[in-house]
Order: sequence, then C-alpha cells, then structure tokens
Amino acid sequence: MSALVKVQDEAGLAAGLDHQQYLTFMLGGEMFAIGILAIKEIIEYGNLTEVPMMPDYIRGVINLRGSVVPVVDLSARFGRKSTELTRRTCIVIIEVVSAEDKQVVGVVVDAVNEVLEIAQDQIEPPPAFGARIRTDFIRGMGKVDSKFVIILHVDNVLSLDDLALLEQAHAQGTSASEGIPG
Repeated sequence: MSALVKVQDEAGLAAGLDHQQYLTFMLGGEMFAIGILAIKEIIEYGNLTEVPMMPDYIRGVINLRGSVVPVVDLSARFGRKSTELTRRTCIVIIEVVSAEDKQVVGVVVDAVNEVLEIAQDQIEPPPAFGARIRTDFIRGMGKVDSKFVIILHVDNVLSLDDLALLEQAHAQGTSASEGIPG
C-alpha cells in the first residue's frame, strides 16, 4: 500500500488557537470533516482482508506496516448504504482515543477533498434534528463559503466501546437466528 498523504502531527499546532485545521472528505454526496490531529495518513483503497461474521459497517482489516487495522465503512456506520468503490475511494487512517488507550482505525470515504482551516466562530453546534446521522457523532457544523461542513466527533463515531457493543449484538443476533444459544 502506498501512502497518498502523510499528515504531520504538528500540522494543527501551526494554526492559531481560534482556528483549527480539518481534513474534508465526501461521503454520499455530503462534505464531512475530521480534526487534522486525529488523522495519521490517507492510503489507497485496497488489500482488505474480509473478516467473517462482522457487522456490515466493518469492511475488513488491512496490514499497515505490520499492524492489523480494522477498516470501517463510514456510510454504513451512519446507517446508509455501503460506500461504492471508485477511483477516488480511499482509506483515512485515524487514531481513536478511548478512556483506556488509543486505537488506529481506517475509515472508507468516497474522496478526500482538502485541509481547511475553520475559525471557532464559524462552527455552529450540532443540530438537534434534521441530520441523517446521530447527533453525538457531530462535533459541529462548520461554515465554509456559505455551505455547511459536518465536523465529526471521531471518538464517538468510532468509539471502541460502541463498536464492541454493536459487534456483540450482531453476533448474538446471528447466533439466535441460526438456532444457536447466544
């Protein structure tokens, strides 16, 4: 796998305290953003190994320099149809922080756009309704050129505890439907 973009950890430190940098990407025709400090790198989509009996939103795992990294389809995680693969489909490698430790997770996106600097006063709180994803997944709505960018709360979207609970529920549902005690 070749790295398309290697994001430096210091990238966000150069921004002023009232501005933060975000990586923007497309997902199902909508623009989303993740804080640049959570991004490790962006790689081409490919070389996935599917893991049997995983929920629909887990595409599989990749070998990233000797480490096993789970790959989550963000579109499916949001309850939408799975991401259709195109030339621009890529995997964004993200570091997720939980109460106990850090985990590296890949997320499938339609296309990566650019890194934007968004001032704090240009970020509105998440809407109480109307968004087609859970409000706890949204950190805020960034205003960029009179359009909104959905800024994701990546630690909630890819919460290791939440993903583990969903996996357990999926496994119990599968074993129950097969007549095997869960």
